[in-house]
Amino acid sequence: MPRVAILKFPGTNCDEDVHHVLKNVIGIESSIVWYKDFVLRDWDAVVIPGGFSYGDWLRAGAIAARTNAVEELGNARSSGVPVLGICNGFQILVEAGLLPGALLLNESSKFVCRWVRTRVENPKGPWLSLVSDGQILDMPIAHAEGRYYIDNESYSVLVKTSPIIRYLPGFNLNGSLYDIAGIATEDGMILGLMPHPERASEDFLAPRGFKAGGRIIFESIAHSLKRGW
Repeated sequence: MPRVAILKFPGTNCDEDVHHVLKNVIGIESSIVWYKDFVLRDWDAVVIPGGFSYGDWLRAGAIAARTNAVEELGNARSSGVPVLGICNGFQILVEAGLLPGALLLNESSKFVCRWVRTRVENPKGPWLSLVSDGQILDMPIAHAEGRYYIDNESYSVLVKTSPIIRYLPGFNLNGSLYDIAGIATEDGMILGLMPHPERASEDFLAPRGFKAGGRIIFESIAHSLKRGW
């Protein structure tokens, strides 16, 4: 059976949530792995969950991005190991250079915790294998440094080649450039997003007017791994 590592750093606080969804909602084997014990070859996929790794010192994700564990993730694509970064995990992937751009302080300079509505464009890869182009996914955000920035030249390449998750009008609450809530590598093997799909994987968690849209991301990786991605 495929095995998913949930990578834990000092300050990670969403690891149990991800573990619950993978194990009890989706039914796929997963384990929370302390970053010092992580070995890439032992796992079929990796999730870096949200939280405040190292207390967000310097910048959110900056210190975790320079650990041996994240350096190992640099070999994930060539090893065929899909990687998902959620919130702080997305920040870590960007700080490590595994995804382009930067994540800056919210435009309001305030921590924002709200449900938002997003749209997926050009879905591909193991994390979005069951997602349709243009599909709407409702998920909550909870961050202070989620304002995505990318230079125009890099964006012109990204938009032509890679999956993008965008906030719908009225839901870009952090001021992200091009309304970007998440991005992936060209092949979709590495996906990062600021919204929390693990908090939107069970219907009873969705507030009135929203649907739990995060479950399909975890269903996609289970589907992909079982088919021998």
